[in-house]
Amino acid sequence: MKSRDISRIIIIGIIIDLWRYFFNEIIISPAGAAVRTGLDNIYSYNEIFKNKRIGIIANHTSYDSRGRFIIDVFEDLENVKITALFAPEHGFEGKCQDGQKIGNSYTDSNIPVYSLYGENRWPTKQMLENVDILVFDIQDVGCRYYTYISTLGLAMKSAAKCGKEFVILDRPNPINSQDVQGNTIQNKYSFVGLYPIPVRYGMTIGELGAMIKGEGWLKSVKQPELTVIKMTGFERSYWYDQTELKFINPSPNMTSLEAAAMYPGSCLLEGTNLSEGRGTDRPFLVFGAPWISGQRITDKLNLLNLPGIEFRAKEFTPTISKYAEKKCQGSEIIITDRNAVNSFYCGIAIVKTIHEMYPEGFQWKEGHFDLLCGSDNIRKNIEERESLDKLKQQWEKNLKKFLKIRSKYLLY
Repeated sequence: MKSRDISRIIIIGIIIDLWRYFFNEIIISPAGAAVRTGLDNIYSYNEIFKNKRIGIIANHTSYDSRGRFIIDVFEDLENVKITALFAPEHGFEGKCQDGQKIGNSYTDSNIPVYSLYGENRWPTKQMLENVDILVFDIQDVGCRYYTYISTLGLAMKSAAKCGKEFVILDRPNPINSQDVQGNTIQNKYSFVGLYPIPVRYGMTIGELGAMIKGEGWLKSVKQPELTVIKMTGFERSYWYDQTELKFINPSPNMTSLEAAAMYPGSCLLEGTNLSEGRGTDRPFLVFGAPWISGQRITDKLNLLNLPGIEFRAKEFTPTISKYAEKKCQGSEIIITDRNAVNSFYCGIAIVKTIHEMYPEGFQWKEGHFDLLCGSDNIRKNIEERESLDKLKQQWEKNLKKFLKIRSKYLLY
C-alpha cells in the first residue's frame, strides 16, 4: 500500500472520530441543561471502555440528563459489553424498604444483577470474573448514613483486590457540595458510617471516592485504578433543583429535596422510638409518637429558634414502620431558609427536647443511635442534660481538620 493511501486512511479515521465526538457530545446533548452528569460525558472516555467487559453498580437513579438509562447509554459505546450489574440497598429498581435484604436476579437480556445488600455487601471475586472495569453511577444524598457511599467504598476495595479498574460517573450532591456539618466518626464504624467524614460532607460522589482512595481508607494493600468522569456546567453551591436535572427519589422514603435536606438530622430518630415519618407523605419532615402532645412539643421546639426552620403541630398515621396504622402526634418541619439549616444539630435538638419532656415514654435504640453518630458521646450528652453547644464546639475543631483534607480532592 502506498504511503499516500495510508495517509488518506489516517485522515478519514480522524474525520470519523471527530464526527463521532461531535455527534455524541454536541448534537445529542440536551440543549440548555445546566448540568451534565458523568454519564452524559462518557463519550469523551470511549477509549477507556473500548473492547472491555463492563460491570455497573447502578439503580433506578442511573439516568443521563436526556432520560436514558445507563445500560442504553453504554450500549452506544464502541465494542463495549455489559457483563454484570450490581444493586445497592433498596435494590436495582429502588423499591425495597430500608434494611430489606435483597437477592440476586437477572435482566430480561440475561445479565446477572448481583445484590450488594444481601449475603454480600461487596462484589466477590466470582462476581468480577467476567468484568474488566467496574463502573459506579448512583445518585447519593450527601449524608454519611446513606449507605450508597459505603457500597462505593467496599466496591472500590473489591476492585483493587481483584485488579479491576474503577470508574465513578460523577453526580451532584443534592443538598449542595459546599456545606459541611456535623460530627466526624470517632470510634463506631459500620455500614452506616465507614469513613471518618462529617454527617454532611459537602462533596460530590466522585470527589468522595477520590478521597476514600487517596487517604488510604480502603485499608487495602492494593489501590484501585480510579477514574472520575466529571460533570460539566456544575457549581458547588447548586442544590439539585438548580441543576435542571430530574430529581428521582433515591429510595422509597427519600421523596423530595426537602426530605434530603433534613435527613442528616431526622435520620437520628431511627435510633429512638419516635417515628421519623416513614409511611407518610412527608418522611423525615414529620416526626412524633402516640404518647406525646404535638402542640406542646412544637411550642417547645419553636422556642429554640433553630436557624432556617419552623415547627408546626402535626397529627399523622404511618402506614409502615414504627406505629404503623396508629395515630401519632408530633411536629412537621417547615424549611424557611435551606441555606441556613444545620439539619444534624436540629435532629439532636429534637431528640434532646423530647427526651427531657417525656422521660417515661422516650426510649433509645441505643446501638443504632450510636452507630449513626459514630460515637456514644451525643447520647450520653443528652442523658446527662449537658449543653449541645459544647458538643458543637468539638465538632467544629474536627471539621477544620476535615476541610483541610477535603480541599485536596475538590474537582469543581
